[in-house]
Amino acid sequence: MTIEVFVEEVKKLGLEPTPQMLNQLQIYANFLKEYNEHTNLTRITKDEDIYLKHFYDSLTILKEIDLTQVNNLIDIGTGAGFPGMVLKIFFPNLKVTLLDSNNKKITFLQELQTKLGVDNLTLVHSRIETFALDNRETFDVVTSRAVANLITLTELALPLVKINGHFIALKGNLEEEEDATYAINILGGAIEHTSKFVLPIEQSTRNIINIVKVKPTPQNYPRPYDKIIKKPLKKKVK
Repeated sequence: MTIEVFVEEVKKLGLEPTPQMLNQLQIYANFLKEYNEHTNLTRITKDEDIYLKHFYDSLTILKEIDLTQVNNLIDIGTGAGFPGMVLKIFFPNLKVTLLDSNNKKITFLQELQTKLGVDNLTLVHSRIETFALDNRETFDVVTSRAVANLITLTELALPLVKINGHFIALKGNLEEEEDATYAINILGGAIEHTSKFVLPIEQSTRNIINIVKVKPTPQNYPRPYDKIIKKPLKKKVK
């Protein structure tokens, strides 16, 4: 995806990229490639792929949520900052928290924040289930583009979401969505809508699951990560 095509596609999402935003994205892409030479952040290293699979893909969250109506957002398992840092660039007034358990990635994001000159951004090195203990029902929106399945992600994410807030999961496939419905209900959520589409150019399938928080998450969730993995919240088959 060339920058010109990126701008065209982003406009279809209702955004008008400014020269400053585009400059920040180029700084981001250059630093990502440079840093990736000594620290593994991504397998995507060509500019055209970075703009499509990282920058544009991060912004597709706008198919499900109007971020101009949101005060704060946390991106869990943010990795190299996708989608959270990209959203921060396009919505500079949004209070964004980027959380990851990998300190090398947080170090990258700290240096990137300085290069981009963005403020009102919090970087957290922590496991999600640990962070959730002191930050329950704190965020309007929780996002994740992590590779974990939807059942696992939901147990980690929904405790952080305010009542009437949203957990937006960006997924490549939805094979586990039906299984996840049981967990979502237990954790206080309900699937409000799902967007299915294909990325431009590459034509690969993407899904965005919009889960609204309708009631408080029971205090015993999230469980320790080993229990989440060993005993996922699945409906028992009689």
